Amino acid sequence: MTHKDSALRESLFPLADHFAEPTQQVEAGKLGMWLFLATEILFFGGLFVAYTIYHVMHPELFKEAHKFLDVRLGAVNTVVLLFSSLTVVLAIHAAQKDNRKWVVFNLLLTIACALAFLVVKYFEYSHKIHAGLLPGYHFTNAEVSNPDEAHIFFGIYFLLTGLHGIHVVIGVIVLTWLTLRTIKGDFSSQYYMPIELGGLYWHLVDVIWIFLFPLLYLIA
Repeated sequence: MTHKDSALRESLFPLADHFAEPTQQVEAGKLGMWLFLATEILFFGGLFVAYTIYHVMHPELFKEAHKFLDVRLGAVNTVVLLFSSLTVVLAIHAAQKDNRKWVVFNLLLTIACALAFLVVKYFEYSHKIHAGLLPGYHFTNAEVSNPDEAHIFFGIYFLLTGLHGIHVVIGVIVLTWLTLRTIKGDFSSQYYMPIELGGLYWHLVDVIWIFLFPLLYLIA
């Protein structure tokens, strides 16, 4: 390979100093992301275990309390996130084809879906706050048969959905950064690893919600 070819390849695929070749850098990046996703799964896994324990201890309470959740809004958010998984895949595919406009378009669609999800969640939270369906001493709703313990369910609800919401916000920041870099022309079919890694993170956000929706809205 000539010096000119080497410089061209480096411009298409920026290689960090501590990597010998692009393939090594890609594999290391993917491994690092998968390890990070594994820690996130372990983190949420602990919360799912807590949910299971309290559900077993208070089955009737969970069955009654979950009726105060709006299944329609939860279903809308599920469809929105599933669609966003499709758009982020299309963004990666467009990057592989050197189609910058479609990368930007699909990333913007993914961001729009994420913002729509947060807007729906805002209305859900507003309803819970006004209805007094808050955890701990802030629980003031008298429609539940056992208000002294009903706050347990809503404490778990706010903890799980709140942490998931934080991950959605982080996803919006990451996707926005990827969009700006794409517009600048930093990615090509030779180098699109950041878009792929961002897509992996976003898929995790979607998968977590796929578990949250039935656990909280349907089978609680």
